[in-house]
Amino acid sequence: MGIKPINILLVEDNEGDIVLLMEAFGDAKIVNRIDIARDGAEAINFLNGLADTNLSDLPDLILLDINLPKKNGYEVISSIKSNSLLAEIPVIILTTSSSEMEIIKTKNLEAYCYIIKPSEIDEYVKVVRKIEDHWTSTLELQKLKHNGKG
Repeated sequence: MGIKPINILLVEDNEGDIVLLMEAFGDAKIVNRIDIARDGAEAINFLNGLADTNLSDLPDLILLDINLPKKNGYEVISSIKSNSLLAEIPVIILTTSSSEMEIIKTKNLEAYCYIIKPSEIDEYVKVVRKIEDHWTSTLELQKLKHNGKG
């Protein structure tokens, strides 16, 4: 019984981080497609466009940086959580900031979790594997509950 591949929206403006994440996700077995938004406004427009026209293409998971041009990560997550069609998509904050205040603020905005960006490709691979392992086990649990076994 295999896991359905997932679609990810990566909201990131740093080209180096995009390259590292794409390389790290290259080995991931669960990824079907990664869409990239390079600023907060682009992410909001992309998600709202899908919510209006093609719900089947909505991402299963959003990786969101906080420090973005045009609209910051807080504005993006607020927009996501205020739209009933988008609110259930898990949002993982992936940022360089280790500020406790920022961590609390994103938790209050109902972010799924907060990950501090690594600087090395090996560490990015570890982060991606943790996301993959968690996603896989979460889907298996949901499948069991859905089938009435949990």
